[in-house]
Amino acid sequence: MRGQTEHTGEHMRAWGVERVPVTVYPSAGQASVAVAAEIAELIRARQRAGQQAVLGLATGSTPQSVYAELVRLHRVEGLSFANVTTFNLDEYWPMNPDELQSYRRFMREHLFDHIDLDPRSAHVPDGTIARDEVQGYCAGYEKKIREAGGIDLQLLGIGRTGHIGFNEPGSPRDSRTRLITLDKVTRGDAASDFFGEPNVPRKAITMGVGSILDAKRVVLMAFGEHKAPVVREAVEGAMSPSVSASYLQGHAGARFVLDPSAAAALTRFRSPWLVGSIRDFGLEWDAALTKRAVLWLAFQLNKPILKLTDEDYNEHGLQELLSERGGAYDINIQVFKSLQKTITGWPGGKKDRPRFVVGTGVDASNGPDIYPKRVLVFSPHPDDDVISMGGTFIRLCDQKHEVHVAYQTSGNIAVFDDEVIRHLDFVQELCEDMSFGSERAATLAADVAEFIRNKRPGDVDSPELQRVKGLIRRSEARAASRYSGVRPERIHFLDLPFYETGRVKKKPLGEEDVAITMEILDRIRPHMVYVAGDLSDPHGTHRVCLAAVTTALHRLADRTWMKDCEVWLYRGAWQEWEPHELDMAVPLSPSEVERKRTAIFKHESQKDKAPFPGATDSREFWQRAEERNRHTAQLFDKLGLPEYQAIEGFVLWRPSEADGSLAPVQRGREEVKA
Repeated sequence: MRGQTEHTGEHMRAWGVERVPVTVYPSAGQASVAVAAEIAELIRARQRAGQQAVLGLATGSTPQSVYAELVRLHRVEGLSFANVTTFNLDEYWPMNPDELQSYRRFMREHLFDHIDLDPRSAHVPDGTIARDEVQGYCAGYEKKIREAGGIDLQLLGIGRTGHIGFNEPGSPRDSRTRLITLDKVTRGDAASDFFGEPNVPRKAITMGVGSILDAKRVVLMAFGEHKAPVVREAVEGAMSPSVSASYLQGHAGARFVLDPSAAAALTRFRSPWLVGSIRDFGLEWDAALTKRAVLWLAFQLNKPILKLTDEDYNEHGLQELLSERGGAYDINIQVFKSLQKTITGWPGGKKDRPRFVVGTGVDASNGPDIYPKRVLVFSPHPDDDVISMGGTFIRLCDQKHEVHVAYQTSGNIAVFDDEVIRHLDFVQELCEDMSFGSERAATLAADVAEFIRNKRPGDVDSPELQRVKGLIRRSEARAASRYSGVRPERIHFLDLPFYETGRVKKKPLGEEDVAITMEILDRIRPHMVYVAGDLSDPHGTHRVCLAAVTTALHRLADRTWMKDCEVWLYRGAWQEWEPHELDMAVPLSPSEVERKRTAIFKHESQKDKAPFPGATDSREFWQRAEERNRHTAQLFDKLGLPEYQAIEGFVLWRPSEADGSLAPVQRGREEVKA
């Protein structure tokens, strides 16, 4: 996001802080293309020498785009895998290779079935090995790697506990391929893939840390805000068995490949002034970096902005800022006013008020604001609108703007089966009591109930069950929107096709998804668009939904109505913007916080315990949202600004910065950049 991409680059290191080379690309897509190009060059170099290329491969969402690019290189540019041997890191145990969650199936679906790799050269740990044969099998796996000449390039992701492969905390540096018991955090992270943590296998076969470190080159990839804390620990912390990825610090051929979000907690991104001149990182003391530094200093010292002194700056690594921008007094005033200007009780503007005076701080000479505005709120799931910006959503309606809401996905996998039975019972009873023709409803209820009775953990829901679950989410979304003040005809359900797989794993963003998004934008012609910028969503739906909107906006850039359109990014379901990032801060009173909570409660199927709450936070979504909004208000208070009950924060989307976040769009059989 904005303010985090200025000093990305290849192999730029903050000497004395980063203990392993780190390459940061402007986007996950560009990083994936670069890694795929490195793999392709290795394969071609070995082909020219008449040798085999031995690759160590990983699974999960992180390497998917690498595999997609390798498939494209094979189909379009003729890259052959005939001279390639592969060894995968790990596999759940026990696990049938045809199960939805099998890593062998993952590799077939994403890579092996689409290239000319000899199936005999593709090795994935066998999850069907009998318990008393596992030890011998693991020794044999190590032997096969040695006989192949060792791994030339090992691809890795990183788990939230810092694990590589399934080398959980405590794994020794010299560990080898073995059966391991999975950490509770790891099982929690995998719960959504197995439709509940109780269904996640407790063990896995994994290559050891020592096995990984034997590779000639190692590339660890990490994308997204949720990976930032563990990336910092692995890159800047001490080598430790509690974070197995930290052992890569001792590997001469290891490298971390990140997007700006995953790199955000590294010192050179979060506080580059602590590791030398900011010019070493290609930065200048512009308004954005000055604001970030001053807020960092205020929080470090627990002092309001206007009480910071020259001595405070000098003693905490900000001498360069003082010499560049003047004394503490002038800097403090500038930053305080810029933060103050973000606060507005009129997020859509006010009649006869100059445009953008409050919120973004743009000069009033642009003329009067448009009032009332047509507002389009995009919600990835049917409850993200009220969870993440419910107070602002309600206020826009109260202030008489024409508010539309577009629910991008059905959310139909996030409903418990028991909830379906409850609703079908109601429909059946209603039909009988009201003397409606109940035969069709009774048949549907019986069929769905029978499917649920015979359903195994991880089975894909039948089309009928998916439809019923989608209707439950729709009814809840309508109730929450109506309560917030949205007129029924302004509630839109897009049901983007990428989501409709019945599984946690979704299809890539496709042309049909973008076309649907373009159609509603062009039909409503909004003056304001709100879209989720909360990319820590562990299932990736928010990221794909954002890409659908930004891709559509780029393609509609020549429309006349786009000249008056602002696009705002909200967060809240998984994380919140930091104060230095905000362009607009909407304060909420205690009563508005209660109204927002009530709107969230309309989503009854997500109440008490949501099917996919994410492993990082066990609280209900309304509790997370309230805590984050309250915390933002407390931070503003600490900085010396007015004290509010809660604040919802927004960042103004700038197209040049969002380009890097666009996901590949599926066109026919190939993936291309949007």
